[in-house]
Amino acid sequence: MELRLSHVDAAAASAAELDELGSASRAPYVQAMAAAAEGAVLRARGDVDRAVRVLRDARDLFHELSCPYETAEARVLLGLAARQAGDLNTAHLELASARAAFDRLGAIPGVQRVDEVLGVGLPAPHGLSAREIEVLRLVAAGKANREIGTALFISEHTVARHLSNIYRKIDVASRSAATSFAYEKGLA
Repeated sequence: MELRLSHVDAAAASAAELDELGSASRAPYVQAMAAAAEGAVLRARGDVDRAVRVLRDARDLFHELSCPYETAEARVLLGLAARQAGDLNTAHLELASARAAFDRLGAIPGVQRVDEVLGVGLPAPHGLSAREIEVLRLVAAGKANREIGTALFISEHTVARHLSNIYRKIDVASRSAATSFAYEKGLA
């Protein structure tokens, strides 16, 4: 709740208390909750590489404890952190897995939240294709064309072509302007 209200320091303090409680009690469920909270705080602070590692631990702990709802929640956080880090393959895998789990559990709000994150059913801004949005997200993450090509399994030439189409569709002339657009539209 604190992170939803942008109270990152308060969330960090709560995560630290949860970690202390988990360490003192050695209760695996509390340790998993602490890892999920720490990962969410790390992501909010922009330390996405550490967030990904910590959230993987949280996901794995919840899975080992046979907590499908909590596993799905950790997958959502992990997917968001991976997307923020520019790892779109992991992001898609984790978010799709979370959606499937929410669907199996009948957790409609979870399904709807993941659909919103994935942009399911929403028109793409300015007529951008799904692939162009993937490219734009990686540009906004600071990736070079070669890195984007590697992440998406396409050539640098194809990345350049997508960028040209993106610039034309959103009426910008630079990577920084495209990055600003991505942040304004909630695509980054």
